[in-house]
Amino acid sequence: MYTFIKIRGFRTIATSAFLTLLLVNQNAFAQASNAAVQVAANQPKLAVILNSGEASISLIDMRTRQVIKTIPVGKEPHHLMLTPDQKTLLIANAAGNDVALMNPTTGELTGRIPNIIDPYQIGYSPNHKWFVANGNRLDRVDIYAADGANLKLAKTVKLAKTPSHIAFTADSKIAFITLQDSNELAAIDLETQNVLWVIPTGKVPAGLWMTPGDQYLLVGITGEDNVQVIDWKNRKEVKRIPTGKGAHNFRPLGDKKHVFVSNRIASTISLINMQTLEKVGDITGLPAGPDDMEITPDGKTLWVTLRFSKKVGVIDIPTMKLATVIPVGKSPHGVFFTPRAGWE
Repeated sequence: MYTFIKIRGFRTIATSAFLTLLLVNQNAFAQASNAAVQVAANQPKLAVILNSGEASISLIDMRTRQVIKTIPVGKEPHHLMLTPDQKTLLIANAAGNDVALMNPTTGELTGRIPNIIDPYQIGYSPNHKWFVANGNRLDRVDIYAADGANLKLAKTVKLAKTPSHIAFTADSKIAFITLQDSNELAAIDLETQNVLWVIPTGKVPAGLWMTPGDQYLLVGITGEDNVQVIDWKNRKEVKRIPTGKGAHNFRPLGDKKHVFVSNRIASTISLINMQTLEKVGDITGLPAGPDDMEITPDGKTLWVTLRFSKKVGVIDIPTMKLATVIPVGKSPHGVFFTPRAGWE
């Protein structure tokens, strides 16, 4: 009898322990499933690619990595920018002299802002008060007072040859403009819309990036093989960081420490440590013409337009290897999806 009771008790305890373990496993599985669903929900689904040589946009299903639709948008769409409320994607049609409005998650065109003259590169100041449009073809910079997508021209600033890319100080007081064909960097006071100064750079300056704390400006020197580091407060060069021929545009990793730079002619992408001002790695084996870049919100995947190859590259960041390429239209330039990794 005693033995029977002990065995029965053991069976009861074992059964209870099994049920408890089963419930724990079920809860863990449910939590893991919910986490997986949440991660999947936070991943971007649609990539927007600007085909500047075909006046069109390619929409890519990011899960299948296939182009699902190509739509006309306007002449020479080069760059794009999300409105401050994150609801509308602005697509600048440089030769079309307008800005197309798009739903950033569905790819549906929702409107158009006419009479934005020669908008090659565009950007909002950090305080969202100003909208700057570089007239690459007409050697001008238009500064607008901005209320979201409602833009009122404040002043047209004439500059030297080929205004290209834009960067801002964190306090939104100054806009910096590279001048590609006069090999210069200009600083504009946004409140007065007056030119503060112009200094020389390397050959064919293009992309601009401000390091944390507004310490230095990084300039992609497309006519050479380096990134020029400029102490903008003292208007002098600090150093050159060798990256690759055709150093062109920037995309920060999102960790406030590293930034990628695309090297168009070398067909590589370099990673720069913004604290040490040194190159710490290269992505090689790319098709010709890496240009604009975007990073998924998990920080694991880099998308890059391949300007000379009519393709988009998808790169695994942890291994720094090209995972796949996706054929798109002629001269793909801007790339966008949301959500995305932070621009810092």
